[in-house]
Amino acid sequence: MRQAGIYSGILSHRTGPHSLPLSRIKKIMRHSGSDSKAMMIAGEAPLVFSKACEIFIQELTARAYEITVLGRRRTLQKDDIATAITVTDLFDFLLQVVPESADAGDGAAPAAGGRPIDDACELLL
Repeated sequence: MRQAGIYSGILSHRTGPHSLPLSRIKKIMRHSGSDSKAMMIAGEAPLVFSKACEIFIQELTARAYEITVLGRRRTLQKDDIATAITVTDLFDFLLQVVPESADAGDGAAPAAGGRPIDDACELLL
């Protein structure tokens, strides 16, 4: 079995199991190649992707939770994530992936806390 490299301790501050399965990350990396040839992947590359995915998920969750709190709720919902993606320029690359929520289109439907979603977006800006 392959030992964790030097980057494992630097990236995750631990040498044990990682939050995301490395085998799944390797599979995604292999299928994303433009050639159908077998791609060789260095042992540290999936570790770097794993840490990058962890940071991405943490950042998106933090931004979406801000929307949740502005809506005077405690449960993170799909619409909160979609709003965080719409409001944050950093996540513009996800605009085509995440569908617009049904109530955000007309602007008249209030969020669960009674405040329209447009007001929540303006507060974040």
